[in-house]
Amino acid sequence: AGVPLTAALPAGPQIVVSVYGPDVFGNDVVRGYGAVHVPIEPGRHIRILPMFVPESTSRLQQFTSWFTGRRPEFTDPRVVAQGEGREVTRVRSQGFVTISFNVV
Repeated sequence: AGVPLTAALPAGPQIVVSVYGPDVFGNDVVRGYGAVHVPIEPGRHIRILPMFVPESTSRLQQFTSWFTGRRPEFTDPRVVAQGEGREVTRVRSQGFVTISFNVV
């Protein structure tokens, strides 16, 4: 009846990645969000971030966001980093981003 090792470790610094790009109408829309903990050990580290995008919850909202060019997006990057409250947010997997860290 001990504390799990992962719960005992401090979270440490994170990098939040937000990728944007044009849609078919030329509007700048979110293409994906991801977060990764920054390694603290010296050396070269490669991290692959799974990216995700928030989705509308109903067909009407999907049509409205497509028609207006305003898709759902997070206004606060802490939502991506913490994950707290994200379990009630509908998201879709949207590829990967590879990040290379060179820690001294």
